[in-house]
Order: sequence, then C-alpha cells, then structure tokens
Amino acid sequence: MFKYFENLVDPYAPFAETNTPPTRLWPFMRAYAKPFKTVFILAGILSIVIAAIEIGLIYYMGRVVDLLQGAPAEVWAANKVELIAVAIFILTLRPLIQLLDVMLLNNTIIVNFGTLIRWRAHKHVLRQSVGWFENDFAGRIANRIMQTPPAAGEVVFQVFDAISYSLAYMIGAAILLSSSDARLLLPLVIWMVLYGMLIVWTTKRVGPASKAASDARSTVTGRVVDAYTNIHSVKMFAHHDSELDYAKDAIEKTRKTFQTEMRIYTTMDFSLVLLNGLLIVGVVGWAIALWVQGQASVGTVAAATALALRLNAMTGWIMWALTTFFRELGVVAEGMETIAQPVTLVDAPDAKPLVLTDGRIELKALTHHYGRDYGGLEALDLTIQPGEKVGLVGRSGAGKSTLVKLLLRFYDPESGRIEIDGQDVTQVTQDSLRLNVGMVQQESSLLHRSVRENILYGRPDASEAEMIAAAKQAEAHEFITTLTDPSGNIGYDAQVGERGVKLSGGQRQRVTLARVILKNAPILLLDEATSALDSEVEEAIQRTLYKMMEGKTVIAIAHRLSTIAEMDRILVLDGGKIIEDGSHDALLAKGGLYSEFWARQSGGFLNPEAVT
Repeated sequence: MFKYFENLVDPYAPFAETNTPPTRLWPFMRAYAKPFKTVFILAGILSIVIAAIEIGLIYYMGRVVDLLQGAPAEVWAANKVELIAVAIFILTLRPLIQLLDVMLLNNTIIVNFGTLIRWRAHKHVLRQSVGWFENDFAGRIANRIMQTPPAAGEVVFQVFDAISYSLAYMIGAAILLSSSDARLLLPLVIWMVLYGMLIVWTTKRVGPASKAASDARSTVTGRVVDAYTNIHSVKMFAHHDSELDYAKDAIEKTRKTFQTEMRIYTTMDFSLVLLNGLLIVGVVGWAIALWVQGQASVGTVAAATALALRLNAMTGWIMWALTTFFRELGVVAEGMETIAQPVTLVDAPDAKPLVLTDGRIELKALTHHYGRDYGGLEALDLTIQPGEKVGLVGRSGAGKSTLVKLLLRFYDPESGRIEIDGQDVTQVTQDSLRLNVGMVQQESSLLHRSVRENILYGRPDASEAEMIAAAKQAEAHEFITTLTDPSGNIGYDAQVGERGVKLSGGQRQRVTLARVILKNAPILLLDEATSALDSEVEEAIQRTLYKMMEGKTVIAIAHRLSTIAEMDRILVLDGGKIIEDGSHDALLAKGGLYSEFWARQSGGFLNPEAVT
C-alpha cells in the first residue's frame, strides 16, 4: 500500500528542460507542480470532505445532547439504528478517508515534491557555465539547492493540510450556526473579519522577513564553507580570529533578521489570544442568551460551545500554518535567486556533435576580456596543425588561461571564433567538444570519492586493467596500493577527501594525469601539468606526457620553460596577443621576450610578473 502511494508520481520522470525557468514565484511553483496536478486535486477534495465530516460530528453531538433529554429506554429504542450507524461510520469510513488523505500528503506529495524540485534544480544548476559558478559561493549554491525543496514541500503541505481544510471548516461552521439560529453568525462573522485582518497583517510581514532571514542563513553557510574549504590557508596564515569575525558579522545579521521575524510571531500570538476570547464569549454567550429566552435548545448551546472551543484550538494552528506557508514561500523565493537563473551558455539550437578528423585548431580574430577593458585576448589569430605540440608562455594576465577556457567553451568569445577541423566550437554540442579534449590543470582538484572513481571519471566504461595501466603510466599505481582511509578502504577504494585533501600535491597530480591518460582524448591541454611534482617524479612524468602527446594536438602552458623546450612551437603571449612564435632555439636566437624569460629563470621557472 505504501509503495502504491509513493510511486504515484515519479520525481525523476523526463521533463521539458528550459534555459529560462520562471522568475516569478507562482509560475515557478506551478512549473514544478505539473506532475502532481491530479494528486493535488484529489488532496484538495479530501481536505474539504474531512472538514465537512468534522463539522458534521459537532452538529451530531448537539443532536445527541437533545436526544438525551428523553427517557433512556425510549431514546434508545427510537434512535438505536441511527446511533449504531454513526458509530460504524466513525470507526470505519472516517479513518479510511483520513488515511487516504494523509497517505496522499505524506507518502505521495511530501516525499516526491521536494525530491522532484531538488533533482530538477540540481540538473539545471549543473548546466550553468563555469563562469556562473565562479561568481558565487559553492556553499551558498548548495544551501539553496538543499533548503528550497523542503520549503516548497512545506508550502504544498500547508495548502492541503491546513489552508483548504480551515477554509472549508470555517464555511461549515458558519452553515452549522446559521442552521441553529442565524443570529449566532454575527459574533462568528465579526471574529472572522478581525481574524482575517490579523492574517493579512502577519503574512505581509512574514514573507519579506523570512526571505531576509533565509538569505542571511545562506550567507553564513557560504562564509563557513569557504573557511572550511580553505582550512589550510586559514591555519597557515593564522587567521582563526579574523575568520571568526568574518563569520560573526554574517551570524549576527542572521540573528537580527531572525529577531525581526520572531517579533511578528509574538505580536500575532498575543492578538490571537484576544480574538479567541472574543470568539468564545461572543458565540457561547449568545447561544446561552438564546437558550435563556427559550429560542435555542441545550443541544444548540452544546454544539455552539464545542464549535467555538474547536475554533479556538484551531486558530493558533491555522495562523501558524499560514505563517509557515508564507515563511517557506520566502525561503523558496530566496532559493529562486539561484535555481531560476537562466542558463546563458547553451548549445546552439541546431548543434551537432563535434566530428574530429585531424585535430586542426584555428583561432580567428579571437577576442575576450571578460566584459572588461583589459586582460584576456585581443584579435588573436592562430592555426595549430594536426598533431602539433605548442607551448604557451607569458606573464600573468597575458591571456594563456583565457585561450584554454575559450577552447573548452567555458566562456563564449566576445568576438571572433575558434574552429576545430573547420567546426565552430560554439556550433557543436558542449559535451562532444569536451569529450575530445583532455586537460591536466595546475590545480589538480579531485572529487571526494575513491581513487578508482576519480580515475574512471576520465572514461567510466574502462576496464579495471585499463584503469590500472593508466595509473602505472602516470607513476601513481605504487603509492595508490599503499593508501588507506578511516573507513578501512585500501588501495583504489580509498577515499581521497574533499578536493583530494588526503593526498599530497604530487599524488593528486598523478591521479589527475591517470584520469586524462585513461580518457585518451585526441586534443591535449596541459596547464602547468608537472608543477606539483618533485624533480625525480617530474622526470618520469615528463616521459609519460611526451608519450601521451604522440599523435595528439597539444597546447601546453608552462612557467617552467624546460618543460616545453621540446615543443614544435612556442608562442609568447603579451597583452592578449602573440608577440613571438617559433621553436625554443629560434626564440632564443631572436633575443626577444622569450630569451629574457629564459635568462631570468632560476631552476627553470619563469617569473610571471617579469617586466621587459
């Protein structure tokens, strides 16, 4: 039975993805709610039915009080069938209806609605560009992905568990009182108007206050995660106290926003007590007055009293449900600032997979400054022949990394184009482009998973033997077999920690190399690929890299010029342009910037800040 309700909606079902999700709250919620349309309608109907049953029971208790005014034997003889039927209904049909309602809410809606939002939101965010992630805290992005789905689920829960139920209950209460005596409606209507005013006052303030509090909490998460992620820097520079102060500013802002929110709730609670007193005295007092005048039965007084006390008990719950509803809407609205952002770097509408035949790379008037007036590349023209090995040299900010990022289409050029075998990289699918490019970066970041999973990231369908062969080629197999983690995993099953923190820099780099070796892409990008290695290992890895380069088109960035001296060509970038192009020997003979870099080297390193 549970499985039936849990599987009524598949949160992972295929859906029409959009690059521009709704940016307004209700259209955003409706877009995610489409698979639940039928379930929502049924849940709404059941809420109304349950409220009607509760009102009916109060009415019937008043009738029972009136029936009991006669002789017991006569009352039983005249009404036993009715009383038994009502008892059977209370013991059978009522709990079954209630069960159906709670199973739809708890097992169909709550479980799957949040899951659907989290899955689709994560899928959407993963499609964002590298530049998009570089403009925000990873911790804040993750916090919004995690807190928005349960908030949205709570919103839906309150709609059906409280709001629709309470509306139906109040309408039923008005019908019940008017059927006894229309004059009993007057205190109820006055109370409803005042109660509605309190709801409006509260909800107007709770939404913005909740959004401010949620945004403040996300900022705290971002700052705390930033400190934890960079704990080595925090400890190395002895910035424990400054990090505490940095976090305290955000924590204190969170406390202030939370104080504002709680003041609203305190005012609401006190006002509610006053209103409920008015409700009890007004409805019960009037019912008693009518009874004194002989215009109402004892049963009417009993029903009015039970109804007033029930409403008194419910009003706090209803108000809390409504404030929860609007508070969680505030959380959803804050999460939308991340989840509803459009994906701007997308495949062209008619994009086709890259067909790589030779590996020729052509840059035509390529310009990119990251929206600034400086840095990046300026009208760069370059042709790299198939199988050619090209080294890139230049000061920091010369445009080396920009060239690589544009080639991988982490950004789109502001003007100009990049072609691979005659195909504009902006007109092919991003996945097919990156599957044909292998890259080893200076900062070898690993996933917080096992060594095996990290290496197989290069080619998930590779065999165990192929994975081990790649590790051996990267000079990594020997140290991998000695690894253990706190959970008792050993060798290739050992966890490497967040960003590979449990490994040394050289070990991380070798695992990264093994991953790229396993990928075996026809285009190879190297960004200081051996910078984290000691001299002995570097020599072995250099041999591995040169073996990897065979038959591939290679672009290698290096500050250690000895690592690219054997390249077919070396390009010197300065101010976003190529100012020198030639072999190592030719550039030394030329006596230009490259020869100056070479002369300034200490141990084969280039001073990236050197000025001519």
